[in-house]
Amino acid sequence: MSIKSDRWIKKMALEKGMISPFVDEQVNKGVISWGVSSFGYDFRVGQDFKIFTNTYGANVNPKAFDEKAFIDVHTDGTCVIPPNSFALACSVEYFKIPRNVLVLCIGKSTYARCGIICNLTPFEPEWEGYVTIEISNTTPLPAVIYANEGIAQAVFFESDEECLVSYADKKGKYQKQSGITVPRL
Repeated sequence: MSIKSDRWIKKMALEKGMISPFVDEQVNKGVISWGVSSFGYDFRVGQDFKIFTNTYGANVNPKAFDEKAFIDVHTDGTCVIPPNSFALACSVEYFKIPRNVLVLCIGKSTYARCGIICNLTPFEPEWEGYVTIEISNTTPLPAVIYANEGIAQAVFFESDEECLVSYADKKGKYQKQSGITVPRL
């Protein structure tokens, strides 16, 4: 298994539609960067957020998820996550992962240095969809997230062979998700 470079990412995005929309350079003037980087792709957070709230007395339960645990926010500018709180968001980009590729994601350093942590699970072989992004504000202060700017970096690992069972083969519950997707069983 090998980590893939910007040349490979560009080729796969343009020829196979692996990332859409695809930006073939790093956009970084006055914004939190996005686009292709040396060995990864920095993707953006969209305009819709689900922010955890205790307003309605809901519990957070992955087996019986209650939509009242969130408030919905739509913005074309910024979203403020309350202190010691959490939000879900959706990527701007749609991903189609090849059968012999695994993707790991890491939050952007700019946010991490502010106590804002992105937790993203791997993109399994043949998974496709918009990414649901988990954003934690670990600080005692409100945290500002910039819609339509970089949030995390995807790093692509290619195997010299295809997996036996892909995410598509398993009919994974988050396959082809669109918008913010809450926990499913």
